[in-house]
Amino acid sequence: MPMATTSRTEIAGHGARLTDPVRQSMLLTALYLAQERHGYLTPEAIEEVASRLDLPLGHVFSTATFYSLFRTQPSGRFVIQVCDGLSCYLRDGADKVADYIGGKLGIRPGETSADGRVTLERVQCLASCGTAPALRVNDALYENLTPTSLDALLERLGEN
Repeated sequence: MPMATTSRTEIAGHGARLTDPVRQSMLLTALYLAQERHGYLTPEAIEEVASRLDLPLGHVFSTATFYSLFRTQPSGRFVIQVCDGLSCYLRDGADKVADYIGGKLGIRPGETSADGRVTLERVQCLASCGTAPALRVNDALYENLTPTSLDALLERLGEN
């Protein structure tokens, strides 16, 4: 799926004013804009970002698949990313949180609920080590998770 004209214009507008080293720094923003428009990064969108920023396709693809904030597959309306970092793991949270949510929704990490509402993922680190266990729903971070707070969160997602 090609990028929307608005995204192309936004990227080109920023990219045209930048020098080559700075152009590379535009990559994350361009990928974010493309994902925002389509919900995930299609192969065509990745190719178009590479073309617009005049960067090697392999570099853009590896960046898109490295960061947990980018998705290359369609996902649910809500993407729950459970932190699998060391602090979350040591506080005995990562496995329990993923298992608890997965059990409530009937899905495993990497899957989307049957109604297409929620995708469950495990990610390496959400940089919230002092308040582990943590998870992110789309762009919002939730910390110090307990079964009670997870129930409240899942209830709110069901209402939206």
